[in-house]
Amino acid sequence: MANEKMNAQMSGKSGFIAALDQSGGSTPGALRQYGIPETAYSGDAEMYALMHEMRVRIMTAPAFSGDSVIAAILFERTMDGEAKGKPVPSYLWEERGVVPFLKVDKGLEAEADGVSLMKPIPGLDELLARAVKLGVYGTKMRSTINLASKTGIAAIVAQQFRIGAQIYGHGLMPIIEPEVSIKSPDKKGAEAILNEELLKAVDALPAGQQVMLKLTIPDMHDLYADLIKHKNVERVVALSGGYSRADACKKLMANHGMIASFSRALTEGLTKQMSDAEFDTALAASIKEIYTASTQKA
Repeated sequence: MANEKMNAQMSGKSGFIAALDQSGGSTPGALRQYGIPETAYSGDAEMYALMHEMRVRIMTAPAFSGDSVIAAILFERTMDGEAKGKPVPSYLWEERGVVPFLKVDKGLEAEADGVSLMKPIPGLDELLARAVKLGVYGTKMRSTINLASKTGIAAIVAQQFRIGAQIYGHGLMPIIEPEVSIKSPDKKGAEAILNEELLKAVDALPAGQQVMLKLTIPDMHDLYADLIKHKNVERVVALSGGYSRADACKKLMANHGMIASFSRALTEGLTKQMSDAEFDTALAASIKEIYTASTQKA
């Protein structure tokens, strides 16, 4: 792994992961939530510049530190940007004590067999090599599951672990993210199938190789207990999936050993129009609530 201190932090430190990796189609929605309408910018360059300003405001806030936020997942443009005059990955680790991860997927294919596989990721090896040079610890890639389709979910897991092996070959920790939609007509059934497929996949990993898993908070409490304690799984983290922060935290507290990796739930209530003091206070409250749900279980 890139850094033994990072490895120790990701393996055992209390806290949660901030997902700051909105990209493409999700960026306008994230900016709207932040109080910036689509009429306020023109074109991708202006949109991403505003998004970077928002992320830097979060990363430089006093409460955003390794005391509670053990890692952050970055969009590629964020990884390539700067915060306080430093490359973002260096700033996060050296100034904030936060381990940097990179989102590497390029979006989703159309749904087939109840799931959406990842689109091809051209230039992945070059991107991973660049991430290593910038001090990134690991990566994240997302697929989605809508139906309790055994063949579809098996295909999702197979694709994720195949690319995960490529990522691990660069010395990076892959976060495998097969997201079960909270609107699935059989969410509980899909999660049961996913749990079985993931257990088979982590059992089959070569000796010494690990992954992280980012999963929708399951309807059955502690469904992923065997994955959480598996020797080939460094950490199991939860996505908020469209739940409000209050609902996501309540559900997370019922799942022992699972920590948050929230995006929308983290930034809920934060707006550009806030003064810095108001923003910092609101973010600190959000971080405290998510940290508590990640570390204090029902």
